[in-house]
Amino acid sequence: MQGSFRTIELSDAPYEFDGLRFLTVQTSNLKGRGDICLFVPKMEVSLSDLPIYILLHGVYGSAWVWALKGGAHKTAHEMMQEGIIKPAIIAMPSDGLWGGGSAYLAHHQKDFAQWIVNDVPLAIRENIPEAGAQSSLCIGGLSMGGYGALRLGAGHPEKFSAIAAHSAITRLSEMELFVEEPVSDYSTGQEHPDVIDVIRENRTKLPPIRFDCGRDDELIEGNRLLHRQLKDINVSHTYEEFEGGHQWGYWQRHVRKTFIFFDRSFLKKERKSGLFT
Repeated sequence: MQGSFRTIELSDAPYEFDGLRFLTVQTSNLKGRGDICLFVPKMEVSLSDLPIYILLHGVYGSAWVWALKGGAHKTAHEMMQEGIIKPAIIAMPSDGLWGGGSAYLAHHQKDFAQWIVNDVPLAIRENIPEAGAQSSLCIGGLSMGGYGALRLGAGHPEKFSAIAAHSAITRLSEMELFVEEPVSDYSTGQEHPDVIDVIRENRTKLPPIRFDCGRDDELIEGNRLLHRQLKDINVSHTYEEFEGGHQWGYWQRHVRKTFIFFDRSFLKKERKSGLFT
């Protein structure tokens, strides 16, 4: 069944490894194809409608980096096996592969935001049996992916149950620290280019937010500023600082906190709704 996308390619089980699956779909939002790397837990009991934890990558990367540089799938699997978090699908999409990084914004006749917000969840729900219409969504990311997670999560609070970021770009101008493309290539038509703008716009309906940054990270001051800005407008959030810089060792260690935060956010939601006893 073709579903909502013109073309679909899904990896074949005999060649998959470590619970990773690879999905490519053609979408009008990208004017072409987009890749999604997935970790789908295998359990003794068949599972459906699993939560989907979307992890966005940073500049220069693609769909594979969270798994094959960050080991996010191995961390998630270990935590599920140990009962620290409940089973969930880890979705690691490409940003659309524009320039040094798309910033997960709409520009150059492509909508990299809608690719993440709409296409990625839909592609997973239609093609991965363990997902379904009732699969809840959380969104997180690192660096440029942290920027994307914070902006897209806050801009679409009806879609996401929790938002998390590591070492996030918090202002569009910070993209210039990493890419050769000028900020003007991204900013045309962007009403709210900085994270605080989107959060302020939706501050009464936000899901839980958590972000952290290394003290040696070049983005630390932007993260500290965002923390102060959120306090000033009384937006509840969790912000932490740790030793480390803008590097994979930091993200490998602290992605555990994102998984726990997502898992606990669902637990709190269930308690409030009376679904948890």
